[in-house]
Amino acid sequence: MQIERRDFLSTLTLAGAAALFSGNPLLAATAQKKEKLGIALVGLGYYSTDLLAPALQMTEKCYLAGIVTGTPAKAETWKAKYKIPDKNIYNYQNFDQIANNPDIDIVYVVLPPSMHREYVVRAAKAGKHVFCEKPMAPSVADCEAMIKACSSSKVKLAIGYRCQHDPNIQAIMKLAKEPKFGKVKMVTSAAGYFDARTDHWKQNKALGGGVMGDMGVYALQGARLATGEEPISVFAQASTTRPEIYKEVEETMMFMLDFPSGAKASCQTSFGINMNHLQVNYEKGWAKLEPQSGYNGNKGSMSDGTLIQFPIKNQQAKQMDEDCDAILRSTDLIAPGEEGLRDIRVVEAIYKSAAAGKVIKI
Repeated sequence: MQIERRDFLSTLTLAGAAALFSGNPLLAATAQKKEKLGIALVGLGYYSTDLLAPALQMTEKCYLAGIVTGTPAKAETWKAKYKIPDKNIYNYQNFDQIANNPDIDIVYVVLPPSMHREYVVRAAKAGKHVFCEKPMAPSVADCEAMIKACSSSKVKLAIGYRCQHDPNIQAIMKLAKEPKFGKVKMVTSAAGYFDARTDHWKQNKALGGGVMGDMGVYALQGARLATGEEPISVFAQASTTRPEIYKEVEETMMFMLDFPSGAKASCQTSFGINMNHLQVNYEKGWAKLEPQSGYNGNKGSMSDGTLIQFPIKNQQAKQMDEDCDAILRSTDLIAPGEEGLRDIRVVEAIYKSAAAGKVIKI
């Protein structure tokens, strides 16, 4: 990741100044007629290497067609391991040439958040559908620009919210719409882990670091999905126990949300505390998940003894297959760009509240 980051920073100026290809407008339409869509991963850090690439060996609607990396050694390793042809391997300077490659239908952006907008917009202008990892972007303005670019190019934009494709999370979402336990009264949602790294992009403000946009999105989503509502106000507090490491961004964020129905949520996220759970208290019962955002699937129970333990083989494979199926059939995505925008709108309010020390209306 450190090599990748250096390459990102060293090529950022060149990449930003590169001429953007308009792309072949027939490519997206052609992709819809295929049985399997080709995905190019942009950025070969941990998530691409250890999770997305293995998941793409299990998918039915898509396959690993190409890569984009600033590290030649990584390109050679991936080429040999996954039999990727030379014509499907790109770097950050020649990325826009992907417009002319019919093997690649989707560009999956797996870069630091500060780079999401640039590469989503460039992929859209190249006529490719786009998957973008969370957080969608550092700002609402970035998110809106990404959505506009994809809409203008008539390509789909999906955010990599794997948990929304998890049947256990979907079971919690369903309860918000049913009379089983009555209305949601209180949600407690937490997502965090102890990160021992001392020099990573997640600790760099310019690259989109900070826990709120990373693990914090899981905690926020837990509250939003459990209530089925959008929060109307927030009170937040940021802190750190390791100021020598977290000099520019927060290590821990705690925030309280109010919803239109009167439901409330208490949320916590941290790079210094191991926690991963969701509890929803209703008028007449409760439901909980622990973990609520595990890579191997989530599990939980309800106050009436019902277990929430739907099996899932691989979250990332299910996410990509379902998103590709939506592209192939021209149906709605589970988590489109607008869903990422809704989160970042709240994230911006959380930062404003933490800085001002007061409740912020959303």
